[in-house]
Amino acid sequence: MEFGVIRQKVVIDASPDEVYGAYVDMKKHAAFTGSSASGSSRVGGRFSAGDGYISAKFIVLEKGRKVVHDWTTSEWPPGYPPSLVELTLRPKGGKTELTMVHSKVPAEQVERYTEGWKEFYWEPLKAYFRSG
Repeated sequence: MEFGVIRQKVVIDASPDEVYGAYVDMKKHAAFTGSSASGSSRVGGRFSAGDGYISAKFIVLEKGRKVVHDWTTSEWPPGYPPSLVELTLRPKGGKTELTMVHSKVPAEQVERYTEGWKEFYWEPLKAYFRSG
């Protein structure tokens, strides 16, 4: 098994608490991604997103500061363990600097998920807060 790491940084025009809420509250998550999301927003809580494409479990939840969860998709290679997504939120001039480290990603899927995070998460999240 070969793994890769995806590192991304984006600035969102909202407070860290607002960005945190949009990501962990499943109704808001569905609203900004435009696809279904359901589950429990607590440590140990399982959730699914992307109309069932993503399956995950929250490991760390620090309001306005940090989110850590495991992560797999419906296209996950057989035998691979879940990957790990770590989001760090920092205030930056009235906005939020979101840093994501997505580790233990199956090597053959790194390029696809690198673009997927931008297309299906960061750009829609920016638009969600622009539209109010």
